[in-house]
Amino acid sequence: MNRKMVRTTIGQVMIVEAVLMVLPLIVALIYKEYSLLLPFIIPMTFLAVIGYLMSRKKIENMTIYARESFVIVALSWIVVSMFGALPFVLSGEIPSYVDALFEIVSGFTTTGASILTDVEAMSRSLLFWRSFSHWIGGMGVLVFLLALVPNAGNRSMNIMKAESPGPSVSKLVPKTKETAKILYTIYLGITVIEIILLLIAGMPLFDSILHTFGTVGTGGFGVKADSYGSYNAACQWITTIFMMLSGTNFTFFYYLIIKTYYKAFTMEEVRWYYGIFAAATIIITINILHMYSGVFESLTHAAFTVATAMTTTGYATTNFDLWPSFSKTIVVVLMFFGACAGSTGGGIKTSRLVIALKYCYYEVKKMLFPKTVNIVKMDGKAVEDSVIRGTNVFILLYCFIAIVSVIIISFDGFDMTSNFTAIISALSNIGPGLSMVGPAGNFSAYSNLSKLVITLDMLLGRLEIFPILLLMAPSNWKKSKKKR
Repeated sequence: MNRKMVRTTIGQVMIVEAVLMVLPLIVALIYKEYSLLLPFIIPMTFLAVIGYLMSRKKIENMTIYARESFVIVALSWIVVSMFGALPFVLSGEIPSYVDALFEIVSGFTTTGASILTDVEAMSRSLLFWRSFSHWIGGMGVLVFLLALVPNAGNRSMNIMKAESPGPSVSKLVPKTKETAKILYTIYLGITVIEIILLLIAGMPLFDSILHTFGTVGTGGFGVKADSYGSYNAACQWITTIFMMLSGTNFTFFYYLIIKTYYKAFTMEEVRWYYGIFAAATIIITINILHMYSGVFESLTHAAFTVATAMTTTGYATTNFDLWPSFSKTIVVVLMFFGACAGSTGGGIKTSRLVIALKYCYYEVKKMLFPKTVNIVKMDGKAVEDSVIRGTNVFILLYCFIAIVSVIIISFDGFDMTSNFTAIISALSNIGPGLSMVGPAGNFSAYSNLSKLVITLDMLLGRLEIFPILLLMAPSNWKKSKKKR
């Protein structure tokens, strides 16, 4: 374990968070919320000083292997969350540190679950920090760091693989730093375009910025009690489109930019992703037609809800907990599916599900025809055995963690629907579930133990389980005597 490299990188991440806190500080000044300056300045100072002390020494061995990358990613997200919760506590707007940690982890992991009972009463600067955390966590703070400070050469690709969602990550260009820059350029471009379109559609500037952070980061924190219900249909459709775009593999956009259209439109995962969206939207529209005034309104709510479930964003235009059981079941199933690999969305990921389905099909086929040679393919290429194994293990761990978590939070005595969907929404980084934690509810009623379990599940879901589990393994911290 290259502990010095781990320490240095964590220090750099802390400095980055301190710099990012400048933005909500500016918002506090703009809206004359002077009492909220210190709640930001104090954690900023701690982050800057400690980060500088941890990263100031030069290191001879700058190499980051897979083991270090998992530890760096897990520790970075924990540290960023612990300090990120302080402005809420110091301001007194969320007095409980457990609640504040829950809220900011929900933000950074782009989950969107909340313990707030009156979001409209919160100050503008803290609302900004809360939603800005979506944008930071959507692409990943370490990917942002790699775009600025390539501290480990090509080995930094291990960090990107550990932090980026999906079964595999590949370089768009030879250098990891350039790949990170391309990803953030696309990310920033989508952000700016959506803000402009929402402004044209009639949404206020502050609301447009914060809702865009939640959309592009696929987070879901809103500024109104009814989430998106009070905005017009134009704003809802713009957000639906951008939720789907943000849940798309960013490699697709890169291919479009470099005009490699054939590669873009033959990406199998993307075709499955949009196919599932279209099919689910049509089915739900038909099923809820009797609940709304016309096809257009039904289609608007159906498309928005399918997009928010698939991309794990968590916004809501209507209380879908009141929909027929058939439609609610589809929404819950979509929560498992999630978005594409290489996007800002959560969930198991469309690519993993496609790989798992193909693998199951070929295994059954092999039982019937033992001599048949079957190869699982994606985009016309054979999927490596390591990816298939990783996919199977991930789905197994996902189910096991979900079961254990539901059992633990069930001690609070709430109904099964609330507990089950609360855990699934946390692991898939969605936000709202059904019943008590539905679009009209929140997570405030859970005990501190349950909130900590759900908080851990949000981190496990965003980092895709393995970094957090490896961080807890004692053997991972032993110094290796042999060269790897």
